[in-house]
Amino acid sequence: PDFGFDLGARHVPHGLMIGAGLVALVQALLLMRTRKGGAAAAAGAKAAGGAGAAAGPDADGGRTVEAPQLRRGLLEGMALFLCGAVVVAIGGGVVGGLYLPALVGWVLLAGVAAIVHQLIVGLAAMHSGWFPAFAVTLIFLIIGLVLHIPTVPLALLVGYTASTGPAFADLGYDFKAGWLLRRDAAPWRPFELEGRRQQYLAQLVGFGVALVVVAIAWKTFFSDGKVPPVAEVYVTTIKTGLEPGTMTTMLLWAIPGALVQLLGGPSRQMGVLLATGLLVATPQAGWMVLGALVVRQLYTRWRRRGVTDPAAREESDEQAENDLSLVGAGLVAGSSLNDVGQLTKAL
Repeated sequence: PDFGFDLGARHVPHGLMIGAGLVALVQALLLMRTRKGGAAAAAGAKAAGGAGAAAGPDADGGRTVEAPQLRRGLLEGMALFLCGAVVVAIGGGVVGGLYLPALVGWVLLAGVAAIVHQLIVGLAAMHSGWFPAFAVTLIFLIIGLVLHIPTVPLALLVGYTASTGPAFADLGYDFKAGWLLRRDAAPWRPFELEGRRQQYLAQLVGFGVALVVVAIAWKTFFSDGKVPPVAEVYVTTIKTGLEPGTMTTMLLWAIPGALVQLLGGPSRQMGVLLATGLLVATPQAGWMVLGALVVRQLYTRWRRRGVTDPAAREESDEQAENDLSLVGAGLVAGSSLNDVGQLTKAL
């Protein structure tokens, strides 16, 4: 807007996200199709190294989930998301406001949107540490507007979709942290599987606590006007609708979004994150990220000063990574304490 050209108003980021999101989805499916694990990985480890190392995944059969199991899990998840969409439709009153064909279409769209949302957001979070939940949800909101879904069913669709990706990504973060802690165990496989089970039980306890907290605090928060800014964006988008030619603009900008995502590959999620950055309405967030990258680079170079041996330089860079991770963890902990204080104050 400062230069007289509002990218958001012209739906440029939305088009980029559509193209990048479609490519990211294909990349996720290809990763699952080519995944090898279990017996295949164990055979490969034996052929490559004989006795192998004394501990770790490679010495104990590699991955614990093979591609058929992964695909079956996704299909089961899809079925559960469809069942959840039916429950939302009944509880939200959508059943009485739509004819049967429209209701079936709404349930199918909600189920597909939920699982696609969690795949794209989860992969981006695993590789980059960023949850592009707002941006991906906004795309499904745009799709709902194009399909002329009524206001209440569209709002429920947006809320249902937005609830899946962050939960999946956060759970993946926790399991990834557990894997990093357990990867040197011997024997690795039983230790890893039991650790995952304990983490899953802890997640269920956390989910129960979250339900209680939300049940107690939601009315106080909403009555004080403490609504997430992203919710206001969704409401404004639904009320204003789409201007003529919007879909054409988004489809045109979907092409560079798809190309950026394709060039970056699934490990970088460049297209998804580019579109997310363009959708973020607070430039301060971008400057903060840029400043953090500068500090990271300067500290890494400062630690390796005077080191010429390649192995020593690599070790120095790894130590710098660990140091900065601890600093980041401290900042997150401080932010969390502030959030808890704000919550207690609101109650």
